[in-house]
Amino acid sequence: METLANLALGMSTAFTPSNLGVCLMGTLIGTLIGVLPGIGPTATIAMLLPLTFSLPPEAALIMLSGIFYGAQYGGSTTAILVNLPGEASSVITTIDGYQMARNGRAGPALAIAGIGSFVAGTIATALIVIVGPTLAGLALYFGAAEYFSLMVLGLVAATVLANGDLVKALGMIFVGLLLGLIGTDVNTGAQRYTFGLSILADGLNFIPLAMGMFGLAEIIKNLGQPEENRSLVSKRITGLFPTKADLAASAGSILRATGIGSILGVLPGGGPTLAAFSSYVLEKKLAGDKGTFGRGDIRGVAAPEAANNAAAQTSFIPMLTLGLPSNAVMALMIGAMSMQGIAPGPQVMTQNPTLFWGLIVSMWVGNLMLLIINLPLVGVWVQLLKVPYRILFPAIVLLCATGVYVINYSVFEVYLLAGFGIIGLALARCGCDPVPLLLGFILGPMMEENLRRALLITNGDIDVFFTRPISAAFLALSAFLIALALLPSLTRKRAEVFQE
Repeated sequence: METLANLALGMSTAFTPSNLGVCLMGTLIGTLIGVLPGIGPTATIAMLLPLTFSLPPEAALIMLSGIFYGAQYGGSTTAILVNLPGEASSVITTIDGYQMARNGRAGPALAIAGIGSFVAGTIATALIVIVGPTLAGLALYFGAAEYFSLMVLGLVAATVLANGDLVKALGMIFVGLLLGLIGTDVNTGAQRYTFGLSILADGLNFIPLAMGMFGLAEIIKNLGQPEENRSLVSKRITGLFPTKADLAASAGSILRATGIGSILGVLPGGGPTLAAFSSYVLEKKLAGDKGTFGRGDIRGVAAPEAANNAAAQTSFIPMLTLGLPSNAVMALMIGAMSMQGIAPGPQVMTQNPTLFWGLIVSMWVGNLMLLIINLPLVGVWVQLLKVPYRILFPAIVLLCATGVYVINYSVFEVYLLAGFGIIGLALARCGCDPVPLLLGFILGPMMEENLRRALLITNGDIDVFFTRPISAAFLALSAFLIALALLPSLTRKRAEVFQE
C-alpha cells in the first residue's frame, strides 16, 4: 500500500502540465541529440545545466533524465537508416539494423528498436520502484566510514571499466580528486590550490568543467573529422509494425537484454554502451551457427536497443539512493541536484519524496512519449542529418559560453570553459577518458568530508574503516577489483573488448 501511495504522489507531480511539458521537451531534445552524431547526451546535459536554474528541482531533473534516455531512442534511427550511430550505445545496432534497412525491412527494424526500448525502460523503471526504497533504507544505516569506502569502491569500479589504459584512468581519478579540493577548507578556513586568486576561494564551478570537457572538447574534436559518407536508405519505409515471427524471435532477446542492461546500469563505470555491446555478444553466442547476425537479424537490433535503455534507467538507482554516480551523466545529475540545493543520497526519498517519485513516474511517461513520437518523426530526424556541422557548431559554442556566463556573470568562468575544452581535447588525443576525472571531481569533496568525519569521531583511528563490516567489505571488494584488473590475462582481454 505504501508503494501505491508513493506512486500516486509521483503521478500528482509528473502529470502536472508544466512537468509533462518539460518531459516532452527533454525526450524530444534527447531524440534529436541521439540522431545527430558527435554531440551525445553527456555534452548536451552539460550545456543545458544553466537552463535548469530557472526550473523547479522536479522539472529540472525530469527534463535532464528525458534527454538521457531519449538519446538512446534517437541513436537507433540513424544507425538503422544511415549506418551512422548518433549515440555511442547505438554503434552495435548498425551491424544488423542497417542490413535490415538495405533489405527493405527498415520499418520492422525501427519498430522493434522502439518496442524493445519501451519494454526495457518500463521494466527497468519498475526495478527502481522495487529496489530503490530498500536500498535507500539500508543506506540510512551507513556512517561516514561506510560512505567513504563506498565511494572508493565506486571510483575503483569506474577505473576498471573505463575505456583505455588502466593507469591513465587511475591518473584521471586523481586529477579529478585534486581539482575537487580547490577552494576553502570548510574545517580550517585555509585556502587550497587557489594560487592567491580570490575568485577560486569557493572552488571550481562544476558547470565550466563539465561543459568544457564534454561539450566544447567534443565540438573541437568533431571539427577535425572529415565529412561522413552518409548513405541514406533510398527505399521507402513501409510496414512499420513487425510480424508475429519478428516479435516471437525478439521477445527472448529483449527480456535477456533488459536483465543485462539493468545490472550494468547500476554498476559504477557501466552504462548503455557496455550494456548494448554485452547483450549483442550474448545473443550472437546463443544463436550460434543458426543465427544471421551481421546480415540483418532482428535480434541484433532488439537486444542492444533494449539493453541500452534499461541501463539508462537503472543508472538512476545508485544516484538517487546513495548519491553515487555510476556514469558521467549521473555525475551531471548530481551536479544539477546540488545546484538546486538538494543533497544527493538516501535522504532524497524522505526529504524530497515529490522529487524522487515524480522523477520515477515521469520515466514511464517519457518512455511512452518516445514510443509514440519517434516513428512518425523518422523523416524529420533523417532530414536533420543534412544540416552541415559548420552551421551547427557556432550555435552550440554560443550556447555554451552564454550558459556559463549567466550563472555568476563571470568572464573568468568563460575562460575556464575554454581552458577545460582544450584540456579535454588534449586528454582525448592522449587516449585518456575524461569520465573518471569528472567522477573524481564530484566524489572528491564528499570523500574528503566523510573521511575527516570518520577520523574525527574515532580520534584519528583508521581502524574504523576495517573493523566496521560494511566498510571493510567495500574496501575488500575494491582491492579485489584492482588485483583482478592487474592480472595479465584479464588486462589483455579487457583491451580486446574495448578495441572491439
